[in-house]
Amino acid sequence: MSELEVPAALAGERVDRALATLTGWTRSEISRLCEAGDVLVTGRPVAKSRKLGAGEVVELLSEPEPPVPPGPDPGVTVGVRHVDDDVIVVAKPSGLVVHPGAGNAGGTLVNGLLARFPELERVGDRARPGIVHRLDRDTSGLMVVARSARAYDALVDAITRREVDRRYRALVWGHLDAPRGAVDAPIGRSSARRTRMAVREGGREARTSYEVVREFEDPAVSLLECRLETGRTHQIRVHLAAIGHAVVGDSAYRGARPSLPLPRPFLHATALAFAHPVSGESMRFDEPLPDELETVLAAL
Repeated sequence: MSELEVPAALAGERVDRALATLTGWTRSEISRLCEAGDVLVTGRPVAKSRKLGAGEVVELLSEPEPPVPPGPDPGVTVGVRHVDDDVIVVAKPSGLVVHPGAGNAGGTLVNGLLARFPELERVGDRARPGIVHRLDRDTSGLMVVARSARAYDALVDAITRREVDRRYRALVWGHLDAPRGAVDAPIGRSSARRTRMAVREGGREARTSYEVVREFEDPAVSLLECRLETGRTHQIRVHLAAIGHAVVGDSAYRGARPSLPLPRPFLHATALAFAHPVSGESMRFDEPLPDELETVLAAL
């Protein structure tokens, strides 16, 4: 364990920014320490966004593990929808993991991106270069990737400030009580299964809004447009399951049922909008449903 006193020059700074200055670690590394509860102020775990005061003492219970930088893999096909000097927009297929991690040492989106854009290795977190947000392995659709350091910082800040508009199509079980609404409930690790998430007291703030696009009767399912107002792990899947409308095909959250078999969750990132991190230009991208999901709707 180590302790750091916050100097006056960093008073008012967020935990992740202040510690990045004091330690040389990346903000992503510090964020993961915060998520693990290993960053304490006044003896209590703090979020990465907590503002620090001059003279406060930050206790660090651990340090980031030195990452093994991922390498290029030209065998991973990357569907690029836009590219410029600072930004890459990609369409991720279902089944592709975003970056290397436990159980996925290679063959990820990041490995494919590095084969096409080797300069990414110097952008952001060394273990997940260029990545500013993620999609679950079995979720398809649009992602924005930072191609430059200046874009990385700006995009991370924009996502934190909820200035990136991320919209999804989800097919869920049942018919909702209202044509539109929102789920505002904290999400944390499930106490029963640590690989899954759950709505739970003491979790991180999470909010998902939704609108019914169409209802079907046999079986009773609804097509929703969902908007992420925060970006927690499995957020849409957890929130919809929590209100009794699990995503069709989602075996992790009670959505896999024999009346409508689907080998993946019916969840697709269909629209992405943001201000370009350097030019400020308004950017919007739309991605149609992949064939396997379009076929389900056609059958309904």
